[in-house]
Amino acid sequence: MSEQLCACGSTRLFSDCCQPIVEGVRLAPSAEALMRSRYTAFSRNYPQYLLDSLHPERREAETLAALEASCQEGQWRSLRILKTQAGGPGDDYGEVEFLAFYGGGSSASAMPDQLHENSRFHRLDGAWYYRDGEILPPIKLGRNDACWCGSGIKLKKCSHDGVESA
Repeated sequence: MSEQLCACGSTRLFSDCCQPIVEGVRLAPSAEALMRSRYTAFSRNYPQYLLDSLHPERREAETLAALEASCQEGQWRSLRILKTQAGGPGDDYGEVEFLAFYGGGSSASAMPDQLHENSRFHRLDGAWYYRDGEILPPIKLGRNDACWCGSGIKLKKCSHDGVESA
């Protein structure tokens, strides 16, 4: 598992990217890194990390069982970071707007579902935490937009596994 590319879309190996964060070896250095690691935790089934990376004031609202179900129910396909605001080493607050693609139909050409959110993060005692998020309307992808799969190929030409189709 650790020799695969990271699910967060960084193009780095999981072992060099989000794995040390979700396994508690090191802290996320920024709000965006925490966002990416939380997406990876959903896609690779790390529910305890999802609970631990929630802001302490929010933990009572979530249960480990609910997070386990979320990890197992969704077939997380790809993550696209749209915008970050603050959330760097000198900040205590940050926002990350993202699209997460999940599920989808049984055919190869089916468009997956989409979670479009503006997430808010706070840093406490040097560690970043997910505070909350605002769900935004889905973004319509045009045929000439980059494919949701993260390949960089236009949607109309992509086979959704990173290979350009004829």
